[in-house]
Amino acid sequence: MSPDAIAALVEAAKEGRLPEESRNEPRRQRRMRTVDFTRPTKFTADQVRRIKRALDTFCRTASGRLSAELRMPLELEVINISQLTWSNAHAQVPSNSIAAMIETRPVLARMLMTAETGLVLHSIELLLGGESATKPRDRRLTEIDWALAKHFIERLLAQLSAVWMDFTELSLELTNLDTHMDMAHMAPVSEPTLSLTLEARLEQSSFTIALLLPWAAIAPVADRFSTRDDFGDGEGQPAEGVSRAVGRVDMTVRAEVASVEMSIEEVLALRPGDVVRLDGRAEDGVTIFADSVPVHRAEPGRSGTRRAVQVVQRLEEERP
Repeated sequence: MSPDAIAALVEAAKEGRLPEESRNEPRRQRRMRTVDFTRPTKFTADQVRRIKRALDTFCRTASGRLSAELRMPLELEVINISQLTWSNAHAQVPSNSIAAMIETRPVLARMLMTAETGLVLHSIELLLGGESATKPRDRRLTEIDWALAKHFIERLLAQLSAVWMDFTELSLELTNLDTHMDMAHMAPVSEPTLSLTLEARLEQSSFTIALLLPWAAIAPVADRFSTRDDFGDGEGQPAEGVSRAVGRVDMTVRAEVASVEMSIEEVLALRPGDVVRLDGRAEDGVTIFADSVPVHRAEPGRSGTRRAVQVVQRLEEERP
């Protein structure tokens, strides 16, 4: 641009008369991505899959146990899993539900199980020998109802606790039972929560059971739900899981000075004071065996009043 054109543009800017951008000039589109903060992704796909597997096992065992106790087929099935914030997950639970506050032991964490009141009332009628074809009407629970409702929830929780123990080595304990869902807030409103919905089919009726797992309840044992189930891809092998699985296997560890083969006749001929020459050098010390595998070389000694050996070398280091 010439100096006169630049001066004219400055004067126009001072007076607020800037030239409009050419309409024919293409404008760059803004790149925008919608983020739904009500659906966090704290739980990995592998963790969700293994938790669902645990719930599927719970459905099979609880269905059989409760069907026998109610004398009526009860079918349980996981029908929905979603990641939400605690407030959103809590809001999706039917308002006419009984809330059971659950704590894990020995690591303290909290989760929530809810069951529709209709399922609990129907189960109470069956426990008392009522007619299976009649569906009870919603009513206010009496003291007897609460006692039987607690019995029913505890039977559900016993089956879930057995499955949870297999996966996490933690047991579950019922701490409180309440119909007021507004009182069942046990996590921050924004806490990532895995919401699992189960369908309970009893005769021609269908009810829902919800299990809300805040991330704080999974965090202490998250690694238990992160181990891959298959080893076919050759990548990302769960070495930690394998080590943990075999690390608790008991085996016999022995310290051997040396050994020699002798015939039965020679063994029977031994007398006090005889000397048995071993196939080994004195300076080699002793060898530590894990079962029948030599793993370390050591020096003999004593720890207090007990015999002991001090490891001095790993035998793998001698291998070419």
